[in-house]
Amino acid sequence: MDIGKIHPEVSIDSFTKHDGTILFFNFVRALIGKTKNPKVLDFGAGRGSFHHLKSSVYSHELQNLQTTGAEVWATDVDAIVKTHPCSDHQVVLQIGEKLPFDDNTFDVVVSDFVFEHIDSPKDVASELLRITKPNGWVCARTPNKWGYVTLASRIVPNALHAKLLKRVQPKRKEKDVFPTVYKLNSPRDIRRSFPSCRVKWYYHSGDPAYHFGCGILYRMLLVLHRMLPPKLSTCACFFIQKPNRK
Repeated sequence: MDIGKIHPEVSIDSFTKHDGTILFFNFVRALIGKTKNPKVLDFGAGRGSFHHLKSSVYSHELQNLQTTGAEVWATDVDAIVKTHPCSDHQVVLQIGEKLPFDDNTFDVVVSDFVFEHIDSPKDVASELLRITKPNGWVCARTPNKWGYVTLASRIVPNALHAKLLKRVQPKRKEKDVFPTVYKLNSPRDIRRSFPSCRVKWYYHSGDPAYHFGCGILYRMLLVLHRMLPPKLSTCACFFIQKPNRK
């Protein structure tokens, strides 16, 4: 599929005007930029897959949070996080245990396509808030609980996700596919798990990602994305501010 025939603007720097990554990380960096000597946690960082993609120079720069001047900690339950190339520190987390950080450590916590994998949302939310500074932010991008991608994913058993994605999303690496549970993927879920916090969010349907490499299907999904009501969008982006309690 020649994406340039559908989106001529990709010739500028390999991203389209609908790119959800550009939008989300611009907001993240805006929050980081408001903080002096920021300390940032990339929660669920994995191997830093964006670094290994041959894509937009600008998108790569946005996702590399070290370029903000922040001290970046990359964490994940998978030991592959130790290879994360765009962080100052890498920490392997233990499932079911508290996060290995002191209270009020981070100015901004970023979690990009991770909340859909969290099986104990209230416990994880409590820990994220504990290690976030007062007035600090937890920023999360995740599939919308009521989007068609999520609904389709919930029908297919997790054991078949990697095999199916290899066909639907040919460029997706199997090592970047993880089980999903979708317990923290709607405004209601977020408010329930992050009580007393200031919560802002937006829905977004960017470029179709699941199209089997078929140009016709891609165009059809692109039209669908423009027609979807916000609450049925494919993604939801949440910005959760920890209250400043004295």
